[in-house]
Amino acid sequence: MLKVSEIFFSIQGESTYVGLPCVFIRLAGCNLRCRWCDAAYAQTPEQGEDFSIERVIGEIKKFKCNLVEITGGEPLSQKETPALINRLLKLGYEALLETNGSVDLKPVDERVIKIVDVKCPSSGHVGSFLMENFNFITVRDEIKFVIADRRDYEFARDFLETYIRDKTTKILFAPVYPQMSSQELAQWILKDGLKVRFQLQMHKYIWGEERGR
Repeated sequence: MLKVSEIFFSIQGESTYVGLPCVFIRLAGCNLRCRWCDAAYAQTPEQGEDFSIERVIGEIKKFKCNLVEITGGEPLSQKETPALINRLLKLGYEALLETNGSVDLKPVDERVIKIVDVKCPSSGHVGSFLMENFNFITVRDEIKFVIADRRDYEFARDFLETYIRDKTTKILFAPVYPQMSSQELAQWILKDGLKVRFQLQMHKYIWGEERGR
């Protein structure tokens, strides 16, 4: 069984899939308590409802959409998540997995597109990224930094230059909404000539903080 916080159909607001219709499976429970968490209502398993994998599949089939993202909470904190991923892939869905980078990626099918956070200092969990996870990140996967201030930016820039190198070219720099000036972050990226993708959380500009969007 899986602890599910919500399943909803929306516009993908982040990653290189931004702007596309997407079905979201938000699982409940997380091993971190990030300062900038925008889904605090899904931080503990008790905030979710028991779903079998087949029930989850039944729910997403209600939406005529082939793109599905598993998010959280931290989806890999649940042992059945790799089985859910495998089921989605077997059914022909294009599957995305958003994960906080602190949980082992080894059990995850390499065909899923992983969107992996590296926590910056302002999150309260700098250093939580498992360096061993680089063994399971492919050129198709994406690495995301959520940035609240100059210190976060410099951490992300240095991490990128020191560790990521040729692991993937899909690097996302996202300002914390609405604390970090998007214009200022964009200027820093341009000044340093970083080869990263600047991204805003599009869904928040469409629907604000409305849950299930």
